[in-house]
Amino acid sequence: MYIPSSFRESRIEVMHGLIRLHPLGIIITGGAGGLMASSVPFLVYAEEGTSGTLRAHMARANSHWHELGRVSECLVVFQGEQGYITPSWYPSKKETHKVVPTWNYATVHAWGKPQIVEDVAWLRRLLEDLTNSQEHKRTQPWKVGDAPGSFIEAQISAIVGFEIPIKRIEGKWKMSQNRPDADRTGVVEGLRADNDAHQNLGLAEMVAERLRTTRSL
Repeated sequence: MYIPSSFRESRIEVMHGLIRLHPLGIIITGGAGGLMASSVPFLVYAEEGTSGTLRAHMARANSHWHELGRVSECLVVFQGEQGYITPSWYPSKKETHKVVPTWNYATVHAWGKPQIVEDVAWLRRLLEDLTNSQEHKRTQPWKVGDAPGSFIEAQISAIVGFEIPIKRIEGKWKMSQNRPDADRTGVVEGLRADNDAHQNLGLAEMVAERLRTTRSL
């Protein structure tokens, strides 16, 4: 991934944090079957391996899992907050007019060798962990055990699990760090005041956080 130095994020805990907030990743392989991609929700187990381990599952009917069992490496892409940035938010526009639109975003790319897992107990734990990661904030969280045992057994038989010990991981936070502070402040204010303010609020906070970090150095 092309990452200018000002956009690089190297802190493993920050990259893991994006994966937890945006767990739907795209797993990509390029093996004998050609390029293949599947969108699946992942869990990251930070304490396992040097850079963490990713775990997920997909439908047994999805032929991609056969390819996962054959390749020596795969790529998983996680997309965080993202949005269009208009140059109209830059104060420097009034001074020079030498500005163009851009797109801000945060993304994490992780590489590793996938390992297929069909063990029923392992799959059950994965489903419980994945469910709990999304349900724990609810007043009455749903649990895998709430469903009939025979039904869950049938569901598990229809999926295949896999894990990816992360061999390499890269983070890119493109949050207007290449602009003057006044322009970056203008981006934050513009995103917060935009008609899609609710959609852009997360992006505005990320730009603001990077601006605060720069000012504190």
